[in-house]
Amino acid sequence: MKIKISPSLLSCDYSRMGEEIKNMKRCGADMLHIDIMDGHFVPNITIGAPVVKSLRGCSDICFDVHLMLSEPLKFIPDFINAGADIITVHVESASDTRKCLETIKAAGIKAGVSVKPSTDIENVFEYLDIADMVLVMTVEPGFGGQSFIDAALPKIEQLRSECEARSLKTDIEVDGGINPATAAECAQCGANVFVSGTTIFKNPDPEQAILLLREASTENYMK
Repeated sequence: MKIKISPSLLSCDYSRMGEEIKNMKRCGADMLHIDIMDGHFVPNITIGAPVVKSLRGCSDICFDVHLMLSEPLKFIPDFINAGADIITVHVESASDTRKCLETIKAAGIKAGVSVKPSTDIENVFEYLDIADMVLVMTVEPGFGGQSFIDAALPKIEQLRSECEARSLKTDIEVDGGINPATAAECAQCGANVFVSGTTIFKNPDPEQAILLLREASTENYMK
């Protein structure tokens, strides 16, 4: 599986979002993780589709859009039109998860499904036939800068095992408290897409931060 690094825009300087995005591509990022929060599904509010659309003109980097919304199905068309390359929804939302994924895939872009730390990973198994990516939250969604939850590791391992049993090359993404040490642990369990905010954006040398994350995950993948 290809290792991918997806810096989380949640930790960027919001007064310089366009330049921050351009810089992430220059620094070697594979994707850009964009958290969309509605203040209901999670206790925080971030940005909406109009902002994503305006940012789309800044770079052709893959936009990895994570919808932390109570009713994502209502807003999926807006984010498709805004230029998202991947849209991930939560199994815990009020919308029909399969319908969300089908709507995303019908637009010709990749679809992801996510679980919170307290949700059993088996809840995503029924969507592995359609999901391109599964996002395993390794912190409680809503705010950046939290500590990694170790209980996520067996969930990642169980998920990768299920994907391999079905001969699926599903991307497994992790988000929350990701640094070189935790990236290595997640990679050992089968994760291959690493979302990291503070570790990258708050580092005076983000290029080096991305390189260290890539090296740690590559060296430890499925070992």
